[in-house]
Order: sequence, then C-alpha cells, then structure tokens
Amino acid sequence: MAVAETQLYAKVSNKHRSKSTSELLESLLAKGFPAHIAQKALAATGQKSIEEATKWLHSHCNDPSLDDPIPQEYALYLCPVGRLNNHLQEFWKESKRQCGRNRAHEVFPHITLCDFFTCEDQKVELLYDTLKRVGDSFSQCFPPSISLSLHSSTSYLGFFIGDSHANILKEFALAFSSEASALADCHVKPCLKQLHLTLAHKFYPHHQKTLEQLAKCINPEETCQWVATLYSRDMRFVHYQTLRALFQYKPQNIDELLINVGDFIYVDPSQQSDMSEGWVIGTSHQTGCRGFLPENYTERVNESDTWVKHREYVFVTTPRFFTQTENESKVKLNGEVHNASRSRNVTNVLSLQNVTLRRSVLVMRHGERVDQVFGKSWLQQCLTADGKYYRADLNFPSTLPKRKDGTKHFEYDPPLSCCGIFQSRLIGKALLDQEVTVSYVYSSPALRCIQTAQHVLQGLKLYQKLKIRVEPGLFEWTKWEASRVIPNFMTVSELAEASYQVDTSYRGNFPLSSLVPSESYEEYVSRSSAVIKQIIAACPSKGKGVILIVGHGSSLASFTRPLIGLPARDSSDFAQVVRKIPSLGMCFCEELKEENKWQMVNPPVKTLTHGANAAFNWRNCIVED
Repeated sequence: MAVAETQLYAKVSNKHRSKSTSELLESLLAKGFPAHIAQKALAATGQKSIEEATKWLHSHCNDPSLDDPIPQEYALYLCPVGRLNNHLQEFWKESKRQCGRNRAHEVFPHITLCDFFTCEDQKVELLYDTLKRVGDSFSQCFPPSISLSLHSSTSYLGFFIGDSHANILKEFALAFSSEASALADCHVKPCLKQLHLTLAHKFYPHHQKTLEQLAKCINPEETCQWVATLYSRDMRFVHYQTLRALFQYKPQNIDELLINVGDFIYVDPSQQSDMSEGWVIGTSHQTGCRGFLPENYTERVNESDTWVKHREYVFVTTPRFFTQTENESKVKLNGEVHNASRSRNVTNVLSLQNVTLRRSVLVMRHGERVDQVFGKSWLQQCLTADGKYYRADLNFPSTLPKRKDGTKHFEYDPPLSCCGIFQSRLIGKALLDQEVTVSYVYSSPALRCIQTAQHVLQGLKLYQKLKIRVEPGLFEWTKWEASRVIPNFMTVSELAEASYQVDTSYRGNFPLSSLVPSESYEEYVSRSSAVIKQIIAACPSKGKGVILIVGHGSSLASFTRPLIGLPARDSSDFAQVVRKIPSLGMCFCEELKEENKWQMVNPPVKTLTHGANAAFNWRNCIVED
C-alpha cells in the first residue's frame, strides 16, 4: 500500500461510526446494499436521489476501492449567479482563447470560504444542516453587493474583497467551520486571509497585460446573487489530470480500460513517463476501474468537472436579485453558462481589442504521410517489376508527381497518403468556416508539406489566389533524417509543372545548399529562430491576415517559442514534445503591435483525431480456417 493511501486510511480507521437513518439510506438498505457501501454511494452523488445512488453502485460494481473507507473531500465556496457571472464566463472563455489555459481554468468562478476537508460518509447530512442553520443566521447581515477591486501581479490576477464585506464573509466561514467541526467530527479550516475571486493564476508573465485588459471589461458592480455551495471531490485524485473521452474504446487486452464517450478519466502525470507512446494509464471516474487507454481518444478538461455539488444556500438580499426559477445563468461545475445571453459590453470591448492584433502566424504540421502508415519500405510495395507506380492500397495516392531524377527519391521525400490529403482539405474547410483570412503561405520543401499547404488552400477556396512560398529553412531538424543526408526535393519548376501552386519567383532565406546534414540542436534552433524572424519581416505589418507556415512536428515549438520570447527547450524535452504532435497539429500566435510583441493563443480550429485502421484480407479472415 502506498504511503499516501496508508495515511488516508489512518485518518478514518479508528473513528466512531454512527448509523444514518435517512430515507435514502433506508431505501438502499432495503435493496440489499451493505450500509457502508450505500453511504459511500450517497456521498459520491450528493445525496440527491435513490436513482443516482443506485446507478453509481451498479457502475462501480467492479471498483476495487469500493470497500475502502476513504471519504470524500468537501469545500465551501461562495459563487456568483447572474450578470456578473456572465462577465466572468466571458473572461474565462476569452482568456483561454488568447493566452491558453492557466490554473484558474481548472475551477469555476468562486470565493473560497473553507478549504477542502474530509467528512465521514454517514455524517455528510450534518454538513447540510449546518449550512442551512448558519446561512439563516447571516442572511440579514449579508451585504447587498460585495465590493471587488482588481489586483494584478506577474502570476496572479483577480478581485480582492473589500475589508468590511470580507469580514462578514469570514465570520460566516468561521461559524460554519466551528459548527461543522463539532457536529460532524471533522477538521474544517475557514479562509481568514485576504478573500479573493481568482481570474487567472500561474500564467506566463508576458500574458499579464492582455489578461489585465480583458479583466477591465468586467464590471464588478453588475447585478449578482451570491450562493454558498458545498462541493466534494475524490481525494485520491487531487493532483491528477482530468480527461474526458471523445470516443468509445473497447479493450483489446486485459490491462486496457473500457471508456465510453463523455467518461471522465483520472491520469497521474508522474506515472506516464514509462508508458508506450500514445497510451496513458488512468482510472475511470464512472467505474473506478484502472487500465491503459489511447491518449488521442481523450481531451483535457477542468478539474472541477468531476466535482459533486451537494447543497447550497442562496443569500436573498433585495427583491431585484434573481431566484433559481428565473432565466439567469446558473453556476455549473464545468464553468459553462446555461443560457445564451452574453454581456454586450464585454463582447464589444473584446472585438475592439482584437482589431489591434495586426498579424497572426499559424504553424501547422503536415498531414499523414504514406510511410507513416506503410513503413519505410512503402515505395517497394507499390512499384511493378519495371519500376512503374501502382496503387497497392486505397490509402496510397492515386498517382505520384513527375520528377526528373526518378521515383526512387520519393523514399526519403514521401507524399501524403489519401487520408492525409483529406485531412488537409478538412482543416482548410474548417478554417474557412471560422472566417480565417490567410494572406501568405510558406512551406518546407518536403513534398508532404507542399501538398498539405496546397490542399489546405483548396479547402479555404484560395487555391487560385495564393502562391506557396517554398522555404528550405523551414525543413525539420536534419539530425532526424533517416538517410543522414538532405533529401533530393522536387525543384520549384517541377512542382509548378505538377500543378502545385508554388511561387516560382520566391527566393528562400536559406538556400537548400545551406542545410547541413545531421546538424546540431543548437544549429537547428538558430536556423529556426532566424527564418521565422525573416518571414515576419517579409510580410507587411499593416496586413491583418494570417501567415500560414506548413512544416513538421518540430516546427511548432521551434518557430513559435522565439516569436513569443521564450527560450528553446532542452533537446531531450524537445524530442518528447515533438513525439506527441499529431498530423496537422497547430500553434497560433497573434501580434500585439502596440506592445511590440507576440502572444500564443488557441488555434482557430481543432485538429483531427482518428483511429488506426489495419489492412484487411477477407480470404484470411472469413474463408480460411
């Protein structure tokens, strides 16, 4: 047994247990469930209904921890409901889009009144009673509005609560913690330091000003109703990442995990270093079972998405505040707003701010290449005895472009597969749907990159309007070339003759002759930094369109990090990061011209996830024994 688990068992092993007489528990006992397991199910579902508790018990029938006496962890939060919450949700959404995730995105907007504490399953009902009693005693003195003042530092952004109002909230938290500790036999620690509502936490320092500008769009005096809410979480997975299944996965081996669409999975990041590439080991929130699962079947979600909402106390201060039956947005665990109403003030200011983002750079990895599917010997699989190309599988391209030095050089300069072509056009169409305006296109000289750029332009309906600038300096780290030499790429004239929309007048910043075989990591980093700066300098700053750069997996980090002012990664870390970048993975940077800097934001579209599809021989599988 792990040390941490031993400590958890020690907390609860010698505590006196009293039998609950609630109607919910009696109903579960009547169904034949043991008392300790029935109480665990009720605590895990917020004691809402027999149906939810029964469903939880059935889904956890194979949970190896079902008999463990480890309780839930509880916290008391004060959450905003109403127009102020709408403003905060707009900030949550826009800050994630422009600056990426930070720690504040793990939880919904709230003021922490009491830190997380443990409570035995059979005593949770006492917490509910305490919340109701203490809430009633403070309802008359609760402030009609809470004073919020914006505070900012290089790693924190949020609202501090005014002293007079903070004192009332602290007294409420202290009263709850004292009574809950005495009645439920648990240690509840109230928050008595500076009370605050966090907007952003642990972000990159160069994002501070952008976040401040977004925060100034929030009107802290907007209409708001405050709700004291009791939440719980599974204390075993506090430091884990929370993933959500995008697709169903049925186990192929005994050590794999069954997941369905929408399932939540807990993953310990510290245990993933020894995993096979593309696989993680996780524990299902729905079943409690543990096993391997494909990482690309999931997406990362907020920590609070798996929290359970137990009971809440609504502070009704004046008649103008909304009740739960009205159509205002409610606080939800995933931080989403229930209704579609938006703050016009925030939206208008955000729109004005986006006008100042003069240029954008979209760095994209190429689509699926044929050797990625069929291996390094792919060319031998589709050549006849006299050296002519034929389509040995439907995922091979229907034809190969003509080149003067013969087809043998495609072995180290492979084309896209048919799926890669489809992927690229699909991404182009998605960019078109998002009204992304591409003004310049640069591509690595690798055929797979040029083809990707071409098909993205077709999806964007810019095929006849933009020319692809072939830039040798965009080629990947040459140390990773299997041939140990620079491949013989198709010339610009050959590409044009093969109907690729390349700019024949463009002269690259780095001629092919300057690429060094097996270059050092320092040489590659220096080349990448120089080429991105030269591309930016060559594209007029007055333009507002996107500069599309189609390169390799290594391109996403090596071109964007110097652009936003970050140093290069360590070479070993760099290799690990690149391994995880899928076909058509993207990074997106926007220019803040008035600040003379760039920032990384979420790409305008998501990448494409798909599963493996093995070769199928009907005779071997169906007819022969």
